[in-house]
Amino acid sequence: MTTPLTLLNPASWDASTCAEVDARLTSASAEHIADWAVATFGSRLAVAGSMQDTVLPHLLGTRLPGVDVLFLDTGYHFPETLATRDEAARAFEITVVNVTPTTTVAEQDAALGRDLFARDPGLCCRLRKMEPLARALSGYDAWITGARRVDAATRSELPVVSWDERHGLVKINPLALWDDAAVESYQERHGLPRNPLVAQGYPSIGCAPCTRAVAPGEDPRAGRWSGQDKTECGIHVT
Repeated sequence: MTTPLTLLNPASWDASTCAEVDARLTSASAEHIADWAVATFGSRLAVAGSMQDTVLPHLLGTRLPGVDVLFLDTGYHFPETLATRDEAARAFEITVVNVTPTTTVAEQDAALGRDLFARDPGLCCRLRKMEPLARALSGYDAWITGARRVDAATRSELPVVSWDERHGLVKINPLALWDDAAVESYQERHGLPRNPLVAQGYPSIGCAPCTRAVAPGEDPRAGRWSGQDKTECGIHVT
């Protein structure tokens, strides 16, 4: 059994505190981590929801009714992803917050040229994901993500709890130790809404222009920014 952790004032959190808490929670269940996060941060907690699946909206919505689920509405999402977002909003006690860039796709095209995602994907991700997220997170003390160690080599040592220096708040990854089987088991057990793209060969889903289906045996993230020297949008890179 994981030893209960002392609740701290948000102002007390820093990298050292997060490392200590991470050591205590590193082998805890996702449910225990979610319970701890809600007890510690309450309404000052945000959930990042990519809508590749609806595990986090369910996990946190059942513990903190009305919890804010931040959805990065880049303007480039697959219709299936938007439909999954809307289904989650109906199915769970959550508040979906559509986090949008300062410009529409059309305005960005007019200012920087069409298809920036193909010419400079790093800049496109910064304008349509990273900067909007930074603005949205300014109102919270902690945020929860669905990042997992198995997602990519760059995440192989992903902590459960860390200090997010970029955004100045605590970052919590309750699914860090989960594999695909654990995600599937949770979805089946709770009868969660599914993003149909996963069953169509999209194990990692991002913006439609930068995501393709993967062939059997390919790396699950091979379909993200295929053919480009890019593997992460930057959100989980410190």
